[in-house]
Amino acid sequence: MSIEQTSPNRPDRKPRVALVFGGRSSEHAISVSTAGSVLRAIDRDKYDVLPIGITHEGRWALTSDEPARMAITDGKLPDVAHVAEGVDGQVALPAAPGNREVVLTEPGSAPKALGEVDVVFPLLHGPWGEDGTLQGLLELSGVPYVGNGVLASAAGMDKEFAKRILASHGLDVGRYTIVRPREWESEAGRAAVRERAAELGLPLFVKPCRAGSSIGITKVKDLADLDAAIEEARRHDPKLIIEAGVTGREIECGVLEFEDGPRASVAGEVLVGEGYDFYDFEAKYIDSSEVQIPAKLTAEQLAEIQRQAVEAFEALGCEGLARVDFFLLEDGTWMINEINTMPGFTPISAFPKMWEASGVTYPELIDRLLGTALRRSTGLR
Repeated sequence: MSIEQTSPNRPDRKPRVALVFGGRSSEHAISVSTAGSVLRAIDRDKYDVLPIGITHEGRWALTSDEPARMAITDGKLPDVAHVAEGVDGQVALPAAPGNREVVLTEPGSAPKALGEVDVVFPLLHGPWGEDGTLQGLLELSGVPYVGNGVLASAAGMDKEFAKRILASHGLDVGRYTIVRPREWESEAGRAAVRERAAELGLPLFVKPCRAGSSIGITKVKDLADLDAAIEEARRHDPKLIIEAGVTGREIECGVLEFEDGPRASVAGEVLVGEGYDFYDFEAKYIDSSEVQIPAKLTAEQLAEIQRQAVEAFEALGCEGLARVDFFLLEDGTWMINEINTMPGFTPISAFPKMWEASGVTYPELIDRLLGTALRRSTGLR
């Protein structure tokens, strides 16, 4: 399944991949861990790699190529600052189409050219990276990149608009209400939010509208705890979503773009560890929860989740990859929880594991994503 690649600009050399990770969002550490996993797996005989980290403050830094230092170890989260080469240097991507040169600037020194890049692999999670902002920058620069474009990235990141688009295609997205920043700032608005939340029934899940990795989410079992849950979510995003709780199995499915169109992987089922009410950040990345791959589904159930996963992928105009998270409800129907346009690639992440169970190894998965990006044009398509 490996695809032969050469640089589109210099066919005499291997394609050069800029791995961009970290970022300003609360998912910074997960992005760093993802980058470490990709650095381990990428085929160095086929690709040259330039790792670039973005610090919490937004500085683009040249980083060391040391995957072991990017892992989550004994509950300790990695950080770009720990692998950055220098504390003042700034990396700049090309600023205009036709120029693929990456430049390093340091105080008191002349700018240093780091060579051309052929493709960017944006491994950022959350706002300021996964949400279309970085994708827009790369489109302006005319540099090919892995994964979803501006619109799909932005819509996939914002749970409100993802649900609106998916629902317009006839997919079940459950019951929810949105809390906008201005609404929560007035007493009348707060009262209206509490009323809408009560109508959804208990339990409720209060979430940042534009975040992932289960960060900032609270399961509310008593309406007396609603305000505190909202304030917790607002620490990560001023815009919130409150979802009605459902009873069902949590099933995930990966989607990958092939030459003949998107295909879905086998499914995986989230099995939350003892002591956790739901699949929160600690249960997902620190403790004993797991994803059972393949999920125990009938042939008919698997076919249906794969069909809906591909339909969700195409409804949002996705490219490259996505992970679609579902609930298999007690009545046997499917409900989409959310779509993730840059799923994790950490050692415990479901997306690469589901594709490995579908016959695509981790290195082959990376190779396919890079190959798709190198063949794809930037701009309108």
